[in-house]
Amino acid sequence: MPRRGLVAGPDFEYFQRRYFTPAEVAEHNHSEDLWVSYLGHVYDLTPLAREFKGSLLLKPILEVAGQDISHWFDPKTGDIRKHVDSLTGCLRYRTPRGRCVHIPPPLPRSDWANDFGTPWWKGSNYEVGRLSAKTRNIRIINTLTSQEHTLEVGALESMWEILYRYLPYNAHAASYTWKHDGKNLNMDYTLEENGIRDEEEEFDCLGMFGTLHTPAILLYFNDDLTEL
Repeated sequence: MPRRGLVAGPDFEYFQRRYFTPAEVAEHNHSEDLWVSYLGHVYDLTPLAREFKGSLLLKPILEVAGQDISHWFDPKTGDIRKHVDSLTGCLRYRTPRGRCVHIPPPLPRSDWANDFGTPWWKGSNYEVGRLSAKTRNIRIINTLTSQEHTLEVGALESMWEILYRYLPYNAHAASYTWKHDGKNLNMDYTLEENGIRDEEEEFDCLGMFGTLHTPAILLYFNDDLTEL
């Protein structure tokens, strides 16, 4: 495992995130930066939007930019839902917002070609990660500077992934020891695996504001000179 000074960990220059929250997906909501999620995965459809820029077939996708569109799909097949067309009696894709890119027309047309290869919703060309089905808030407190930040993270994210989220607030976050309740955290584990339970629902049941009891992680700077 690569090392930065005395701190072991992944090389963040090539680090690949696995999870994205719904709020993060929602930030990518226009034609120049277009993400959607469906069936538990997150997709960057910006290249598709660029390829079909100006086409009416792109309009239904633009309308749902930044949203979860799992209701478009059959979870058993992973394909867009189908129905029997009342006009032709044939099985057709169900597109309530109108026909979109790679959806064939209901009747044969001379301007339609199906030689585009794999439809955009099949395969993994556009996949960037998984959607965090459950998220939680965590406070990160830098004991050196007394700065505190609250992050929304995925429940299944490892501490390394949370550290990566925190880098915009502290570019040297990997040079700190991360602790909770006086114990060093295992950076390969999730918050729950490190014993940091998500008690927000319990607080809600008790009529208490869970946001007032957000768990805190304390960061202690590793002074390389003293470590040596």
